[in-house]
Amino acid sequence: MSKTIVIKLGTSTLTEGTARLSRPKLLDIIRQVAALVKEGIRVVVVTSGAMAAGREVLDNPSLPNYLPAKQMLCSVGQGYLMQVYSMLFGHYDTHIGQILLTHADLSHRTRYLNARDTLNTLMDYGIVPIVNENDTLAVEEIKVGDNDNLAAHIAALLDADLLILVTDQQGLYDRDPRLDPEARLISRVEVIDDTIYALAGGSSSGLGTGGMMTKIQAAQLATRSGTRTVIVSGKEQNVLLRIMAGEMLGTTFEPLVTHLESRKRWLLAERPRGTIQIDAGAMKVLKNRGASLLPVGIRAVKRKFERGAVVLVVDEEERPFAHGLTNYSSAELEKIRGHKSPEIADILGYTYGEEAIHRGNLVLVSTKEKTP
Repeated sequence: MSKTIVIKLGTSTLTEGTARLSRPKLLDIIRQVAALVKEGIRVVVVTSGAMAAGREVLDNPSLPNYLPAKQMLCSVGQGYLMQVYSMLFGHYDTHIGQILLTHADLSHRTRYLNARDTLNTLMDYGIVPIVNENDTLAVEEIKVGDNDNLAAHIAALLDADLLILVTDQQGLYDRDPRLDPEARLISRVEVIDDTIYALAGGSSSGLGTGGMMTKIQAAQLATRSGTRTVIVSGKEQNVLLRIMAGEMLGTTFEPLVTHLESRKRWLLAERPRGTIQIDAGAMKVLKNRGASLLPVGIRAVKRKFERGAVVLVVDEEERPFAHGLTNYSSAELEKIRGHKSPEIADILGYTYGEEAIHRGNLVLVSTKEKTP
């Protein structure tokens, strides 16, 4: 299976510390991304820089330090930033697609799944998603530089193998390298605890809104979801290609669990929003073959729930059998239950895939438990 990586580019990297987007730096990064895509690696780029791009378009105006002005800069800069990305990726015959998200999009289950499906479909066709926070509407995200955490959420959403946070710092040091020339780079972190957080400092460039603290927060979120995370300097030559070749650069944060373990823990801990009753044939293939649950095996759907809800799967005697994340709402499942998967599009007029619940989003529970 192809590897999936999420690359987050900070403002200081995109501008190289200046007041304008650095075309040479952008072209160098894009050259590496395009090379990875051509190798069959699935790449998502989470980008900062909309505000800096807006300043460039407006010739670095003097503006009051309040949020509407920052949002105005983001509104002006976002289209220009994408124009630059599109032009430079075009030199390598690589297409891009724009995705604007806020944390609200990732906390709402249906929008979460729609975002995941769109990102996966773009990558399936060799298109590089360029993701940014919807800064013209977001408020807190602009103040705290949350594109780091947005990148971590994207990595968790996609079960990414690797999250690379490209910044103006070499990685995490045991002391502040700006103040202590004897500070040493920490190459590997197994567990993120209070000691690691104590080593974090603020943003040094003044161009972006994130510092090492938000990167450690992002690394913790990603590693808890099973994604290895690297904080690395964008000044390193061929940094992306070298990391993907296995070279140790910057600071690597090791995942605490596998993606499967993380998902299983969450599915079992989440309170089911509804119940799906399956027939004996479906139960047999789910248990013995590790298959997905298809609509044809569903006998009944109980309670109302949205697409993306966690549901309890029960057998014909209503004994708990599994927890799963459903691809369809209860209303949709009522229409397609008992039908073969190729009929879904004809019945609904659209399809979210042939599975009612994908095997990767299904975890079996003890059949000795009582139905709640």
